[in-house]
Amino acid sequence: MKIEKTNAARLLDKEKVEYKLISYTVDESDLSAVHVAAQLGEPVEQVFKTLVLKGDKSGYFVCIIPGAAELDLKVAAKVSGNKSCEMIPMKELLNITGYIRGACSPLGMKKQFPTYIDDSSKNFDYIYVSAGKRGLQIRLNPLTLIQIVNIKSSLLIKSDL
Repeated sequence: MKIEKTNAARLLDKEKVEYKLISYTVDESDLSAVHVAAQLGEPVEQVFKTLVLKGDKSGYFVCIIPGAAELDLKVAAKVSGNKSCEMIPMKELLNITGYIRGACSPLGMKKQFPTYIDDSSKNFDYIYVSAGKRGLQIRLNPLTLIQIVNIKSSLLIKSDL
């Protein structure tokens, strides 16, 4: 079965980097990264979700974190140069990024926003991020993603302490 390329995949092709497009079965009632990881048969720590936030000073920015983790908003605000930040309303996601919920990729957004990835991504030879379409993930080396999107790496998730 031929998988249709997305803007995110075309961007990676243009950069001539190694990646794989992996399809999975979509459950419209569960668009979580935990579900995606189960569908892929991969640890949820390697399936990253892309979150879009708005800071009080910087405006929009993007955080990429492990699928089951919760973003630490105070840390996200600090690393992005803001005093505070909040998730954007879901209804604004398509207009701001060009992507819908459950298919927001850090690659190929309408505009390139400052982007941060959780440091844990560097623990893996490859991670998964959305390919920009529900039912499709991109498997690639996290260092490749960091380089292509000019991502800043930081610890962004809430710890269990």
